[in-house]
Amino acid sequence: MAAMGVLDLAYFGNPLSDWLLAAVAFLVCFFVLPAIRLFVVARSRKLVGREAPSWITLVLLLITRTRRLFLVVVAFYVAERFLDLPERVEDVSTALIVLTFWIQAALWGIAAVEFALKQRQDRMIAAGELKQSGSMSVLLFVARAAIFALAALLALDNLGVNITALVAGLGIGGIAIALAVQTVLGDLLASLSITLDKPFRVGDLLRLDDIEGVVEFIGVRSTRLRSVTGEQIIIANADLLRNRLRNLGRMPERRALFQLGIAYETSPEKLSMVSEVVRRAVESVQGTRFEYCAMRGFGESSLNFEVVYFVPDWDQARLRFITINDAVNRAIHAAFVAEGIVFAYPTRSVIVRQ
Repeated sequence: MAAMGVLDLAYFGNPLSDWLLAAVAFLVCFFVLPAIRLFVVARSRKLVGREAPSWITLVLLLITRTRRLFLVVVAFYVAERFLDLPERVEDVSTALIVLTFWIQAALWGIAAVEFALKQRQDRMIAAGELKQSGSMSVLLFVARAAIFALAALLALDNLGVNITALVAGLGIGGIAIALAVQTVLGDLLASLSITLDKPFRVGDLLRLDDIEGVVEFIGVRSTRLRSVTGEQIIIANADLLRNRLRNLGRMPERRALFQLGIAYETSPEKLSMVSEVVRRAVESVQGTRFEYCAMRGFGESSLNFEVVYFVPDWDQARLRFITINDAVNRAIHAAFVAEGIVFAYPTRSVIVRQ
């Protein structure tokens, strides 16, 4: 009976029995929850490198991203359910719990987005559509900003703050900021468009007006090209999408087109041999696919033939295209010499009257 009387004694507005229950609840949560987290972290490390369902991997990732401070706040929250606290203390406790929860929720959201982007990036790398992981940084940056902004608004709303006026003010302020930094935002949105639409990737050979180079890095504001002459070229992302861009890195094959001028003095018999001679000369060079050789018209001093052939597997053959073109030209010249076909050259007749 004496013990029951002691337990009924009130301290700071709560009987001793409630304080003991609160202490037990706090200690259980304070030690059990971190122990569960450590156990899961240890198990997740053992699962690294093994095949596991995506949802299991995601759950393990979210548990490992849970902060120790959040677990302590949860322990305080469970303990205070057994107590009647003063209104001011209750308000401070509620604010602390709400802020901690939404910060942790934002961290969970970012972890989930990172996991989804990592899965997508791995699939793109396996498919050969991505050669560098930096192309996902833009999406992650935008996702982090959006998640933290949403978490902050929800936390204020839970604390009783009227966020309607705040959202309206942020909208007006956002318009003003957007007008002030529209160039930066244009590059940011262009970078997001490049990441989602994938008009080019790291390693592609691009040609923009008089600029030609290989993509080295796709950043938030700019894209870096390594020029064919050696220097690095930095171009704003918005400028890349604003102009007509030629992606030479995705050509399955490259076409070579040129004109041949045959002398007017060439006999019809030899003229009929030109297409076949050119075909054999082109096909004699390894790495070419002959398309056609046809007479296109009569020039001022030559019979004009148009020749077209392709270099397949352009992604592998682009560095030796000049060598192939040189070999084709030499083969055509040697074949014409062997067959007695004469190239035309500009001539002009001058009539002198006495």
